[in-house]
Amino acid sequence: MTLTDKTITCRDCGRQFVFTVGEQEFFAGKGFANDPKRCPECRADHKAGRGGSYSGGADSSNGRGRLRREMYPAVCAHCGRETEVPFQPRGDKPVYCSECYKALERREGRW
Repeated sequence: MTLTDKTITCRDCGRQFVFTVGEQEFFAGKGFANDPKRCPECRADHKAGRGGSYSGGADSSNGRGRLRREMYPAVCAHCGRETEVPFQPRGDKPVYCSECYKALERREGRW
């Protein structure tokens, strides 16, 4: 069977992308039976955990056809600095800025 490049429409952003012969061979070598459903950018976002939690709105486009994640203001429970987080703080648990959160994870050995 001879492979040829395929044009696929991304299920997340709706843009078309080319699934090349080389990519098809790579997928087959990994044992993947299905073609990808997301473009490389959306696959990377999904893999990084950034997929699925986006808000709508006329001004929420990031300029690449995708929507930005809604951010909420918060005050870091450790350093007191104002920050933004990708979830609505409820007030019953501490919220940390990214620097304090990373330092806390290192201290507790979560890495």
